[in-house]
Amino acid sequence: MKKISISGGEMNVPAIALGCMRIAELSKQDAAALLHTALDEGIDFFDHADIYAGGRAEERFAEALEMNPGIRERLIIQSKCGIQKGYFDFSKQHILEAVEGSLKRLRTEYLDVLLLHRPDALVEPEEVAEAFTQLERSGKVKYFGVSNQNPMQIELLSKYLNQKLIFNQLQLSITNTGMIDAGLNVNMQIDRSVDRDGSILDYCRLKNITIQAWSPFQYGFFEGVFLDNPKFPELNRKIDEIAAAKGVPNTAIAIAWILRHPAKIQAIAGTTNAKRLKDICQASSVTLSRPEWYEIYRAAGNKLP
Repeated sequence: MKKISISGGEMNVPAIALGCMRIAELSKQDAAALLHTALDEGIDFFDHADIYAGGRAEERFAEALEMNPGIRERLIIQSKCGIQKGYFDFSKQHILEAVEGSLKRLRTEYLDVLLLHRPDALVEPEEVAEAFTQLERSGKVKYFGVSNQNPMQIELLSKYLNQKLIFNQLQLSITNTGMIDAGLNVNMQIDRSVDRDGSILDYCRLKNITIQAWSPFQYGFFEGVFLDNPKFPELNRKIDEIAAAKGVPNTAIAIAWILRHPAKIQAIAGTTNAKRLKDICQASSVTLSRPEWYEIYRAAGNKLP
């Protein structure tokens, strides 16, 4: 498994992480099979959130691995907090309570990474700073980041934080390429030239913030997968052609397309199927050429200027 160096070498993480949003749907035995397949494939990074299945995803993860100090030291566990029913909450009280809940469900004394889960319009960065400092000093969280935040939101937080924000989890797939499109269509009067996220891709590269790509197989906002989907005939023909030439499944090509970007993006694969996960992991051994990367981009319906 390829490794990504985070924030100047503070962490080394696998290029592919396992997203655990749907793990609560699995039996303890099936969840254990999935998690041990991940570890066997070199995936030791697991992405959680306190809202996934109302916390049951974190519980099932700990149950399936029969969490103990020996297994814990092999894992990099990330969780997220801030989404409440009908609103967002980055208050100090909520952050601290959310972390305590995750630690209890995960049967661990610390999180390797905590992300703020989507922006909170009422964020008070001073409170976030107090919460992060308390969590860091107590040893309950080692590293911090955000999800779905633009450069100015990150700058606002960073003004008050004593900690670096080292991750930003953003939606990215071959069919969801807004952060790439705007950079290719600069100064053009077309929809793809609209910068909807403040040049977040370039900003994260400048600030040594690792982008984590969520829903790498989805199109739209959880509308479905694009692979083997008749809505995307040209894209699937191109992906299948390249997959056949390289002797890997189409899922590996979809992830390899993300990993090929020089921003060194970490892909979050949310599958609950152990065999599919093994197929996805083959992306680690595939390097797309520049022409192949652009061929896939164009096959998704994107036009170059």
